[in-house]
Amino acid sequence: MIPTVVWGTGNVGRAAVRAVDAHPALELAAVLVHDPAKTGRDAGELAGLDRALGVAATDDVGAVLAARPGAVVYAASGDIRPDEALADVVAAVRAGAVVVTPALYPLYDQLNAPPEFRDPVLTAVAEGGGSLFVSGVDPGWGNDVLPLLMSGLGSTVDAIRCQEIFDYSTYDQEESVRYLVGMGQPMEYEPLMLAPSVPTMVWGGQIRLMARALGVALDDIRETLERRALDTTVTTRTMGVFEAGTQGAVRFEVQGVVDGEALIVVEHVTRIHPSCAPDWPSPPDGAGAHRVIVEGRPRIEVTVEATDEGENRSAGGNATAVGRLVNAIDWLVDAKPGLYDALDVPLRPAVGKLGRRQP
Repeated sequence: MIPTVVWGTGNVGRAAVRAVDAHPALELAAVLVHDPAKTGRDAGELAGLDRALGVAATDDVGAVLAARPGAVVYAASGDIRPDEALADVVAAVRAGAVVVTPALYPLYDQLNAPPEFRDPVLTAVAEGGGSLFVSGVDPGWGNDVLPLLMSGLGSTVDAIRCQEIFDYSTYDQEESVRYLVGMGQPMEYEPLMLAPSVPTMVWGGQIRLMARALGVALDDIRETLERRALDTTVTTRTMGVFEAGTQGAVRFEVQGVVDGEALIVVEHVTRIHPSCAPDWPSPPDGAGAHRVIVEGRPRIEVTVEATDEGENRSAGGNATAVGRLVNAIDWLVDAKPGLYDALDVPLRPAVGKLGRRQP
């Protein structure tokens, strides 16, 4: 059994605790939290399980890392604290742990990552013997292994489009929805996540990763952005009222340009209510889905719908992203120390899990 720490118990961390507990090769060794109100509470309670796991949450990072865990699932946010997240991850790698995380966007494509992110990790690997694998939470597999797998099924491939299409009223993080993304804000408000160059900072690594896998050179990475206002005031179940005239939908693309054309595209279509921007792409049903379209011969389209935490699609997306990371841990433990990305780490079958239900 690999002693595994889950660092953070938010939307991603809750799913990580459940995934570690369910994995036949992993043992939950510790849970790290920042909120004093969570300190001392059982991990099972924090993860939304109906049973105790016998692991009390702690804020003592030094003590947890001094115990030299085999692995760390770093589930704390890196959105607005990238330097702190990098420092945390480096400390865990230096302690000899295999670390998996969605928090460090620049390391999605680790070979082309900025030196200020890549070099500290490589130094920590050399000093401590740990490893790092970064894959996205939006989810990463939808922008790397799935489109690349699908591309291998075609005779010709003209373009690849990866879509996240979601009703964000189901997303359990109101501050991010209202302020980072700008839902419910006046149309002149400039959301941080939609500021020029920020989408490329977040998703550009996945564009570069797919281009590298496909053997093509990128001319450029471009962005497009559309925003729509709500025609009428809407009331959501989880986040309250969003007024007419405020931002109700966002659509943006991060485009990998090859020979002057946008051939590798990551697209997000986000609404606060289905009534806004009805002419934009929608999920087949429900509140959200991830879709990959390979234009070519044959044309291939795959839509993935995942649910968790009471049939919540956003929680389902988080859980699949976490599954990709947690299920890679035992492979990484057996591999040599290093810095890995999605082209290095295989997506593996659920060995030992079939029919093994979590109580």
